[in-house]
Amino acid sequence: MHMQFEDLSGKVVLVTGASKGLGKAMAVEFNRYGAKVAANYNASREKAQELKKDNPEIEIFKADVSDRKQVRDMIGSIIATFGRIDIIVNNAGVWKLQAFEEFDESAFERMWRVNLLGAVYTTLEALPYLKKNGGSIINIASNAGVGTAANGTTLYAITKASLIMLTKRLAFELGQYGIRVNAIAPGWTKTDLTVGGRSSDEVDQLESYFRSRSELHTIGSPEDIARLAVYLGSDYSRFMTGQVIVIDGGRVDNLTHSL
Repeated sequence: MHMQFEDLSGKVVLVTGASKGLGKAMAVEFNRYGAKVAANYNASREKAQELKKDNPEIEIFKADVSDRKQVRDMIGSIIATFGRIDIIVNNAGVWKLQAFEEFDESAFERMWRVNLLGAVYTTLEALPYLKKNGGSIINIASNAGVGTAANGTTLYAITKASLIMLTKRLAFELGQYGIRVNAIAPGWTKTDLTVGGRSSDEVDQLESYFRSRSELHTIGSPEDIARLAVYLGSDYSRFMTGQVIVIDGGRVDNLTHSL
């Protein structure tokens, strides 16, 4: 039995990094509930065009979220197209698995600029429009930013932990405008980002590894995250702000879920 949320018709949602993976699933899910969707992409033009082809009501907008001018221009284009913005999903992200002692400054800089500054720039540029009608900001963090024990994610985790603190601070500052700010902290989900470039055997091994570390003995799908995002964007969560929701199947190797 499918759970029905309220109709989101008339709402405009911006999803960054929406050409594939979690972003694509969220763009499709918001569209399914009637929202007008602005799907941001950067390098993956072909995948963004496929998204548009399969979902004609979704409009695609190119911008590197780590460049504030590009974000400003994108927000201007979205307003010109839809006239308003009600919900933003700061999803665009990059990662590079690396041991702490193998610190790669350029890789860390890129993660920092996309994962954190991308959310800062997108929120800043959309804020004047969110202030008009209230709204919802949803930051896609990671259980790595809360305390997961997965190897090789230390530097990535730093950027996601910062995004979690940004979530709490913005909830504190923006509540006066009727703007809610929450974060989703997914565990390992099967996406282009997490399995890209791996053989089918390697993917099977990864899935087996993460299933064994889940209390539910399963792995996440992009749709699992998308449904939670729609809830946080809708008025069903009208009394919720400043929260970080871990959705990871009950990871048993997480150092802590406490915040």
